[in-house]
Parts: sequence; C-alpha cells; structure tokens
Amino acid sequence: MEALCQFSGAVTLLGGGIATLRDVEESHVRAPNLVAADGAARFALETGFDLKAVIGDFDSIDQDTRALIPADRQHPIPEQDSTDFDKCLRSVSAPLFLCVGFTGSRLDHELAVYNVLVRRPEKRCIVIGPTDICFHLPERFEIDVPEGSRFSLFPLRAVSGESEGLRWPIGGIEFAPWSRVGTSNEAVASRVSLSLSGPGMLAILPRAQLDAVIEALRAAG
Repeated sequence: MEALCQFSGAVTLLGGGIATLRDVEESHVRAPNLVAADGAARFALETGFDLKAVIGDFDSIDQDTRALIPADRQHPIPEQDSTDFDKCLRSVSAPLFLCVGFTGSRLDHELAVYNVLVRRPEKRCIVIGPTDICFHLPERFEIDVPEGSRFSLFPLRAVSGESEGLRWPIGGIEFAPWSRVGTSNEAVASRVSLSLSGPGMLAILPRAQLDAVIEALRAAG
C-alpha cells in the first residue's frame, strides 16, 4: 500500500503522551517534518511549527483543531484494530522517525508503542522519553558511545546474538520476554557492535546518546 505521506527527510512524530516544547524543538531540529498522531495535533499547532499531517482514528482531536488544519493534511483512518502510532508509521514513508509524546502517560499505550516497534522493524524509529530513548535494533548494528554508558537490551521475541564492547557479552544467551533480558548492561569500549539472529530486540540508551543513535541507524541502512 502506498504511503499517505512521503518525506525524503526525517519526521518528528508527536503523540498524545507527555511531551514538552523543548522535546519538540530538540526533535524538530533533527527531523523537520512534523506529523501528529490524532489529538496531539493541538499541541503540534501550539508549538508554532508547520504541521505536515495528522493521522489517526480521530477520536481525540477536537473540531476546533481540525478547523485550523488544511483538509489535505488530515488523514483519518477509522478502524480500531491498530493504534494511532501504528497508523502513523504505516502511513508515512520517511528514512527516520523521532517519536516524542509516546511515553510517560498511559502505560498500556506506551507498551503498545514498543510492540509496534518490533512489528514494523523496517521503520527506523527512536522513541524519546524524558530520560531514555528506545529503538528496535537492526540485525547488524554499530555505535560509538562513551565508555560506561548504559546500554540495555530488552527482547520482545526470542532472539540471540553476539556483541563486542559490552560489559556483559550476549553470546550464547537465548533472550526472550518470558525469560532472559539484558537490562543494565553498559559499554566498556568506545564502540559497541551487535549481531542479532533476527528482529525483536529493543535497545534502551540514555537520551544524551540520541545523536549517536541517529547516526548509527542511518549507517545501518
């Protein structure tokens, strides 16, 4: 299915969770195409940035907000079998998504976001929270981070792999959400390399490593 919106540059995807103006500004300077999920459109307009599109089931966007958005930038998808986050990702073509406003509010909504990251591994997405960032790991991944930086791994399906540069190497470990996870690992070298058996592994790093993760995901293709 052809995407509703196509961007050659990175997208800031704004959700209805907790986000500050600073969050949007820091994301927008790196990903200048602003797309809102449903009711987050109101906050997107309040930031003063150009809202490129609003996508969702439109059950939380008010009519006053809709009146301020050109009709050709509104993309309602009425089905209730997927989340607004999923609707946005599958409807937008972009090389990278920086996702703000998808953490810190309802836990069930936040967990659904991480589920979508794993179900759509072809999308390069970084979910940005107040302290951490989370993203789905490509099967081959290398990143330069400061020694001592936290580098947590959390599987959402059975997956294994090899690593270099982590305090606790992952070789020989069968990860799964119902058994072994890899939280609180850390870098012991300036470069961390991972080779995974397949999709399903999330990485959680400090927010300060956002630019390093962006560079690494772009290099991963």
